[in-house]
Amino acid sequence: MALKPATHSSGISTDIPLYEAPGSSFDQYLEDKLRVFKAIFPDKRRSRQLNEEEWRIQMLPIQFLFLTVWPVVDVRLRCKENGKDYPPEIPHDITKFLELDITRWELQGLDSVLEPSQFSLRVKGLLYPDRRGPRSRLKGRLAMSISFVLPPMLALIPEDSRQSVADAVLRGLLENMKHKVNNSLLADYSKFQSERRRHLA
Repeated sequence: MALKPATHSSGISTDIPLYEAPGSSFDQYLEDKLRVFKAIFPDKRRSRQLNEEEWRIQMLPIQFLFLTVWPVVDVRLRCKENGKDYPPEIPHDITKFLELDITRWELQGLDSVLEPSQFSLRVKGLLYPDRRGPRSRLKGRLAMSISFVLPPMLALIPEDSRQSVADAVLRGLLENMKHKVNNSLLADYSKFQSERRRHLA
């Protein structure tokens, strides 16, 4: 009898003030995907670029119950604009948004006896400037879900215990990403604005 995969999902949103200046809009900043990637994932030792849109990242180890896992993921960043191919949650009058996807994953550091027989990871992120109100806002949404069939050794652990641990792991990953967007990315955008001002002076 096939075992039913355990699925855990979580999501987080951001909505903070965005201060733009003439000649250095957030749309212009998003056009430099390499710069945006480095702002969100600054550790050069743990990432390498695969092509114009994708990077491979060796993530920090994740603790799950008594296991330690080193995930390796391929991240894709794409910009979409002028309402073309927008998902339903992005208003069509938003001029440009950044889309983040995980296109490939690998779990390292597990013994074969502890490796799940099935595993899937889905990550979807959206980030965009919203200028429809009296002041610009930076808005975004990041959703993550994992699905796996537990090895027999872990299947003995009560489901509610596994659920609480998995939820805490996902929430920690999402909070870390939100912190990078709200702090590292905006700090680099401010640096971008300063560079543009000097260039235009």
